[in-house]
Amino acid sequence: MRYPSAARCAIQMLVMSEATGHDFGHLPRAAAGLGHVFARPKVLAVLCAIVLATLGWLYTALLFAKMDGSSAMFLPALCRPFADFTLSAREVIIIVSMWGAMTLAMMLPSAAPMIMTYAGIADTAARKNESIVSPFVLTAGYAVVWFAFAFIAGLIQVVLTLTNLIDTTLDPANSAFAGMIFIGAGLYQYSWLKHSCLTHCQHPFAFFLTNWTTTPTGVFRLGIRQGVYCLGCCWAMMLVMLAVGVMNVVWMAGIGMIMTVEKLLSGRRFTHAIGMVLIALGVCSVFLAFAGEGPRW
Repeated sequence: MRYPSAARCAIQMLVMSEATGHDFGHLPRAAAGLGHVFARPKVLAVLCAIVLATLGWLYTALLFAKMDGSSAMFLPALCRPFADFTLSAREVIIIVSMWGAMTLAMMLPSAAPMIMTYAGIADTAARKNESIVSPFVLTAGYAVVWFAFAFIAGLIQVVLTLTNLIDTTLDPANSAFAGMIFIGAGLYQYSWLKHSCLTHCQHPFAFFLTNWTTTPTGVFRLGIRQGVYCLGCCWAMMLVMLAVGVMNVVWMAGIGMIMTVEKLLSGRRFTHAIGMVLIALGVCSVFLAFAGEGPRW
């Protein structure tokens, strides 16, 4: 197979970047800025976690406007962001919107290696005076996949609420149900589909090398395909939020960091270790459910 010259030269650029740092000077200012941001995925993950925590505190402050002012409810409210509500059309829209914001905040750091790789190849093409498409187009395609997931997850949340598997605080009403979600997510960490999709996420360079295109539509489709790989890798981890309470800030930050680290590492040890932890949490939750007690995550 004959690859585009920009893609071939990107190999040399990738090696050079280890010694010289990431340079996107030949990209437009906005696109170069995006490349520089995603060149520091660990910093981005920490910043996203800080933003999530800040949003959690602000949301808690809004809750106090509806409470009687008792300080005893402060810490529980931080990880249980919804007061009781009736499931009206307004609340359904809020739930779907929450999943959209939560998904974007949690998945953006884990997309850093993919976006950074594309930005590097695009910069190589710009140096050779070849046509390029902004990394924003790729990111938009990626985001479309996860917004679609957020919409479906929000509807699942509504159905589970209507069937009383999730109560009106958006916490699991049944600890055994929460435990089954943990166990299912843990088992998925060992599946061939998980590892196949994770491999694509960990090594985006080969994907871009064989599928390089210079049309906006083509790059948008590349973003969608990368989003599908990421969805195949992370959907089960995202659904763990159904077991711990949607918009639980602590779990959002933790799961977001786990998914980011997974894609920055190679091999399966970390993925399998997370699977073991999830299964253990699930077994514990199911056991406590049958014992007449239930953990509050």
